Amino acid sequence: MSWVNELIDLYEINSDKIGVIEYRGEMPYVLLPPFHTTVTAQITVTIDQDGNFMNAEPVDLNDKLTIIPVTEKSGSRTAGKEPHPLCDNLRYLAGDYTQYYKDDGICHELYISQLKEWVESEYCHEKVRAIYLYLKKNTLLSDLVDKKIIKLDEQNQIDDKENIQGIVQTKAFVRFIIRSSNSDLFELKTDECWKDRTLQDCYINYVRSREKEKGLCYLTGNMEAISYLHSKKIRNEGDGAKLISSNDSQNFTYRGRFVSKEEAFAVGNETSQKIHNALKWIIRKQGTFFDTLAVVTWESNRLCMPRWNVDTEMITSEYAWDDEEPEEETISDGNAVTAEKFYKALRGYGKKVDNTSAMILLGFDAATPGRLSMVEEMTLDSARYLENIKKWHESCNWIHEKWKGKERIEFSGMVGVKDVAEILFGIESKGGLAIADANGKKMYAEVARRLIPCIWNGTEIPHDYVNRAVLKASNPLTYKDRKNWERVLTLACSLVKKDRKERKKEEWNVALDKNQKDRNYLYGRLLAVADRIEYRTYDDGDKARVTNAKRYMSTFSQRPFETWKVIEENIQPYMNKLGIAERRFYENLLNDIYELFEVDSFKDNKKLDGLYLLGFHSQAYDLKLKKEDSQEKEEEE
Repeated sequence: MSWVNELIDLYEINSDKIGVIEYRGEMPYVLLPPFHTTVTAQITVTIDQDGNFMNAEPVDLNDKLTIIPVTEKSGSRTAGKEPHPLCDNLRYLAGDYTQYYKDDGICHELYISQLKEWVESEYCHEKVRAIYLYLKKNTLLSDLVDKKIIKLDEQNQIDDKENIQGIVQTKAFVRFIIRSSNSDLFELKTDECWKDRTLQDCYINYVRSREKEKGLCYLTGNMEAISYLHSKKIRNEGDGAKLISSNDSQNFTYRGRFVSKEEAFAVGNETSQKIHNALKWIIRKQGTFFDTLAVVTWESNRLCMPRWNVDTEMITSEYAWDDEEPEEETISDGNAVTAEKFYKALRGYGKKVDNTSAMILLGFDAATPGRLSMVEEMTLDSARYLENIKKWHESCNWIHEKWKGKERIEFSGMVGVKDVAEILFGIESKGGLAIADANGKKMYAEVARRLIPCIWNGTEIPHDYVNRAVLKASNPLTYKDRKNWERVLTLACSLVKKDRKERKKEEWNVALDKNQKDRNYLYGRLLAVADRIEYRTYDDGDKARVTNAKRYMSTFSQRPFETWKVIEENIQPYMNKLGIAERRFYENLLNDIYELFEVDSFKDNKKLDGLYLLGFHSQAYDLKLKKEDSQEKEEEE
């Protein structure tokens, strides 16, 4: 099934949510009915069912999203004068606009004549008639001035310097509330026009009744009214880029292939509405942004699934699932999250999928402000999707840590895609790693594009990412905060582990391999022991000092045998500061590592590969666990 059909099915299966404004955090979103769009209104005008003015007030900042009906042309207008059918800007609605601002009045004439046609049709709604009766009086602006919503200058004209919620007064958008004085005569489900489903249905039927010729929709194969003006606001409310656009009637980009644009491409109006409205809804509901790249996934049978773009720790939290919250048993308790817990969560959701279930991924980006392109499109069986997500986190599985304020969270698995971008291409900022400048933020989209195939299809990790991570991890002196370097180190370990698995079919784990004789791994272990020996002698005030092991780490990775002699000499004074038992422990540990070397491999001074970082971190982590175990025993005693 194509992505078009999937979006149409998504719209149909969620038809019970049409017109219902929902929230993702503080951001409102809605599955729009056909022939409607959303706007941000600034003024709410209240009238009664007879068209008498009652009140006007600025729109509540928490209730600015407004659903309005649109025509085919008004929904795509930029600088034209195509009026919306019901709610619009002041220059369209106010018959007395020319009294307060220099204007030709054409916008109002177009608007009121269009509204009159709806009122006189059999699909008129009580609210539409009430608004028409009120606006015919040509008192909207004077009413707003009386209520001090619109401010005038000294010449009794609209003051261009004043604004309403950041919008210039002349461009303020108006919506309506219709109050009923007699509910028996004027039955309304809701007073707000933008929330009334009966009003929306009336307009839908009105538009359908005015459709004339029908043609073949190239997307569905159905005969329906064809539209060449398609929706914008796909990625967000301010997005002017269109996914389908065909306004080139001058240069004829289809010349030599087709005689007319109708032969080139034709999309049914309602089909276009359903596709775009479903896409807007699902992106706002559960899409993810990587700079200008919007990526959204959903499950065809409306099952909640783990998101592909978060870290393992987040997988077990309520924020990492598409569509619904996970079962209570999978919610993170804030402690160290093990891979076992993650796989348990995946198995729980794997039992719910069947052979007809599919995961869909769509990615959209705009090279220019007006044109939107689909840059990613994938469809997988839901079972295979779960298996690939598991494979990604399993093949990259390493010990990572993250900080939420002062709370340290340690988890086993893989970090999220945005974390990968920040670690590989970010700089230190406000205590963390971030991509700050506008041009640099494009790397979020680039990293997402390159990692999506790795996560969804199990393709090989980009080798340049592996090399970059190893290079950055080998230069701890470039980081002021130790926590930032450790994030780089553990990501490098994850990528090296996956790379070795893919290219050499090797299996590596965080657990220290005390029998491993690989030269790179052993040199990494030596460096970790040297780092630990020096660090153990530091007082509390010296914890920020950089050890000799880290100071020489970059050179050590290039010339290990030669550099190790220097490091070994430098740690002797620190070794002497240790207690007898502790000094003997580290001496024995170093001797154990030396014995695993072959003589020729130890004296080999060639550059180390990324495997030395695995040896370094595994040895450091093992020593850290030993310290924690000994502290626990002392506390118990």
